[in-house]
Amino acid sequence: MEQHKVAREQQIAVFGESGSGKTVLLSSFYGLAVEQLLSGTEQFDVLAVDSAQGRRLHQNYLGMKNSAALPMTSRFSATSYAFSIKRKPGAAARVRRNVPEELRLVWHDYPGDWFEEEPSEPEEAKRRINTFQALLSSDVALVLVDGQKLLDNAGEEERYLKHLLTGFSTQLLKLRDNLLQDGKPLVTFPRIWLMALSKADLLPEMDVIDFRDLLVEKAGAELNKLQGVIATFVEVPEALSVGDDFVLLSSAQFEPGKIEVTKRVGLDLILPIAAMLPFSRFVRWALAMRKGAKVAEHLLRNAKPVADFIGNDRLRPLLARLPGPINNVVALVGPFLMQTVLDLVGNRVLDMHEEAKARHDFLAETLTGFQLELDRGDGEKVLLRSRA
Repeated sequence: MEQHKVAREQQIAVFGESGSGKTVLLSSFYGLAVEQLLSGTEQFDVLAVDSAQGRRLHQNYLGMKNSAALPMTSRFSATSYAFSIKRKPGAAARVRRNVPEELRLVWHDYPGDWFEEEPSEPEEAKRRINTFQALLSSDVALVLVDGQKLLDNAGEEERYLKHLLTGFSTQLLKLRDNLLQDGKPLVTFPRIWLMALSKADLLPEMDVIDFRDLLVEKAGAELNKLQGVIATFVEVPEALSVGDDFVLLSSAQFEPGKIEVTKRVGLDLILPIAAMLPFSRFVRWALAMRKGAKVAEHLLRNAKPVADFIGNDRLRPLLARLPGPINNVVALVGPFLMQTVLDLVGNRVLDMHEEAKARHDFLAETLTGFQLELDRGDGEKVLLRSRA
């Protein structure tokens, strides 16, 4: 599978302490994708780019499903997993000339042990830096809050939450000098950091608003500190969102001697979050900028494919002129990009989805479908998106 065949690649970085459920989450995500592949319940297939990785994840999933066996985790092991999202074979198609139709998600797993223990040798310290550099191209980062540890600290949740967020801040500060060249802030860096409740099945009475309120009440100052630390990494920190978006995630329902893998929460939002959440945020940030041309160009460049795939015929030739002087770009495409944003966050998105389906436009149908999934997540109080 060649890189140039990919129409759109979105990367997501997942951070969580050891035992927070990252491996189980990833295995369940791919197990769900394999089941949908066989059942034909989605208009697209999700396939592991590396078949050996996919087989291991599927094996983990089957172990949970059939034997109630949790997957083994590799301490201090950092891995990136690439998944392709492709039209089902034989499906009706309207293919644009010279435009590939494969979307791709790259999932970066940052070992939780690295947030809890100091490197034992220089080689390990170097590996941590290299791993972090690999995920700098992600637009979205998930910070996992362990539902089990919230239960263990019931009534005193601040003990765990303050420790968790302070640990993230401390480790990021230790990495910073090695990541910033000559101390200069980065243009490319994850700019949307969601707080995600993992093992949400353990707290069935907690919806995403309750989760947000718990974090703000018990560890609001630490969340502000984390935002401040992350802001020191990026050029134009105004184009940054930390702790403004929240999601509930559960890989399965765990019972004595049984794991109900069909009882999941939020896994079907991972792809929509990675693919669509940055779009409207990036366009708004870029068009509001009065300085930071490189950042504005980076944001618009990342928003361009989505706007191109779902935009109107008048927008596409304008987008083809990117990149260019940022003032010219904003004047040229700004109104059309903003209208696309407004269409997606308003009542037009369902019409856009149905129109794309009728004309067999895979990319537009998939991306507008992702936007509808985000709206559904909001309505079910599994996802809470920033309105800023």
